[in-house]
Amino acid sequence: MKTPITGSAGSWARFAAVSVAALSLAASPTHSAMAQEPPGSAANAPTLSLERALARSVEVDPGLPGVEARARAGDAAVRQADVRPNPTLGLMVENLPTLGGGNIIDRTETTLSYEQRFERGGDRSARVALARGEAVLVQAEAAIRRLDRLEQVQRAWAEALGAQADLEIARERLALAERFQTEVQRRVDMARDPLFAGARAEAELAQAQIDFDQAELQARLARATLGRFWIGASDFSLDPADFEDTSAAREAAGDAAEIDLAVLAAQRDVARARVSVEQARATPDATVSVGVRHFWDGQDLGLVVGGSIPLGRYDRNESAIERARFEGVAAEADMAALRQEREREIARLQVLLASRALEARRIAEETLPQAERAVVLVRDGFARGGFTYNDVMAAHTALLTTKARRVAVLKQFHIDRARLDRLTGAHADLLGLETQP
Repeated sequence: MKTPITGSAGSWARFAAVSVAALSLAASPTHSAMAQEPPGSAANAPTLSLERALARSVEVDPGLPGVEARARAGDAAVRQADVRPNPTLGLMVENLPTLGGGNIIDRTETTLSYEQRFERGGDRSARVALARGEAVLVQAEAAIRRLDRLEQVQRAWAEALGAQADLEIARERLALAERFQTEVQRRVDMARDPLFAGARAEAELAQAQIDFDQAELQARLARATLGRFWIGASDFSLDPADFEDTSAAREAAGDAAEIDLAVLAAQRDVARARVSVEQARATPDATVSVGVRHFWDGQDLGLVVGGSIPLGRYDRNESAIERARFEGVAAEADMAALRQEREREIARLQVLLASRALEARRIAEETLPQAERAVVLVRDGFARGGFTYNDVMAAHTALLTTKARRVAVLKQFHIDRARLDRLTGAHADLLGLETQP
């Protein structure tokens, strides 16, 4: 169907639709030419399923270099934690004479010493365990961010499907307005309807054109937003059957993904490792030194041996140990609370999916047939002169409102499904992650 542009408002809306899509796609130099493709070009493009959309976003994830860099940083931190303390080389010159005190060489004593600190209480092993725990924590946080990105992709896919369905409803409304504007104008010309009826039909057509242009703008924008997750153009088509598919409501939801608890588990392990570190610090380290003393007067050499160890009289590091222990207790409590919260949210979403699927099915099987039958009856009566233009438009408006309601229900169904898939880690295998212990 050719959609005419009615009035300046429709022209500007159509221009805005093309401009927004062009700006969204032109941000990528390799795909800037795609911004000038005609709207119907996507019809011949391959169908983009949810699985393919998620896979493409994983293949082009701008956060992957950061994940790899953080992993290498964690490995470097572990290696650094396993390093022993450096020795100290010292030089001491004693018995320097005062000004005018005689020969400086004869009275000076020089000591060259080598000093090494020995860690007691398992400092190094505790540091290594802490560094490893912190590396695991960083990787767990990165995994959470990647799963959140998959949820955003799935939501964008649902938004694009919903916008496409809204566009079809707007197209149907525009076709209806065109048809009835022609019919009403014919009746006005025949003096069967007053002049204001023709003016009203023109206004309805203009508004339908504006609504169609806005729906087209939203559909283009939704497709461009989805495509930007893999830094590409909207070189895909969307299957309306995917939008109608509510089979996920009949599937039992899994348990809460353990990967969501991995951050708190890593925080707990880090707290436990920090307890070991603080306990090791509570044990004083010993320092041993060996040196050679040279007496310039007589050129004698002497061996010097020494050592030191701090006295644990005031600072026994008890508060630091207690703090680390309570941080671990807090992480355990947070894990239990988060698990319960996620299980409650999963149960709620499971019920919502079933409810929305049922509502969409009942609208399709009960409400839509009645609304369509009402439209047929009113149009037949209008053709015989038994109904007014207002009656016809009211019946069609009721039908389109029912269709829009069903589209809104299905769109929310897919958005709720995206959240449920995120909470259960349904797509974690795309990232090579384990979702269960």
